[in-house]
Amino acid sequence: MFRHLCEDIRCVFDRDPAARSTWEVITCYPGVHAVIGHRIAHWLWTVGLKWPARALSHIVRGLTGIEIHPGATLGQRVFIDHGMGVVIGETAVIGDDCTLYHGVTLGGTSWREGKRHPTLEAGVVVGAGAKILGPITVGAGARIGSNAVVVRSVPPHATAVGIPARVLDEPTADSDGFQPYAVVTETDDPLARSVQALADQNAATDRQMTQVLDALRQLGVDISADREVGTGFEPNASKRGNARKRAE
Repeated sequence: MFRHLCEDIRCVFDRDPAARSTWEVITCYPGVHAVIGHRIAHWLWTVGLKWPARALSHIVRGLTGIEIHPGATLGQRVFIDHGMGVVIGETAVIGDDCTLYHGVTLGGTSWREGKRHPTLEAGVVVGAGAKILGPITVGAGARIGSNAVVVRSVPPHATAVGIPARVLDEPTADSDGFQPYAVVTETDDPLARSVQALADQNAATDRQMTQVLDALRQLGVDISADREVGTGFEPNASKRGNARKRAE
């Protein structure tokens, strides 16, 4: 227990530049208090003292704003930064060196008994407000963006963002080290790339159409600019047209 306590305190200095002293971490970091309280409650839970374990976790929740079910499994050097509003379910498993920010939920999607909550492998970073739901696995070194809603497993060393969360790029080895709030500025969103590809294709089509129209004009074909153009791409065009006819 003392070794775990020392590691839980030491990891704060590695991931939070605001930490100034060991005394400050011990007395003023609710994430550290929640983890220490959970380690005691989890021990009580595993030896069969279920009610004392739940009572202790309830007290810690009131003191820290962090709710960790005593049945959840936490690895070494787990850091909950700020922590207010964090909820970790009974069957959740958090690996070594994981970091969770405030508002994170590791929740379930079923009332059935058994494994209902996520598993975070070693080194996962979960941004503020993210929700990871169901018995899924977030691979080692993966990063979950702030406010993402993750309902499918995430490969190791990948980054997932959005609602529902989508993986930004193919998984690659994490060479950048720790990423606060799971922010990855150098990675392109696949949705943004798709929209950009459609815009590029539309621009290319416009250029081709301009060339075709110029060729037709050179052949003497009458292409009047004021000729009526259909409104098929306008969603409410038919409704307005019917209303205009009824008015007439």
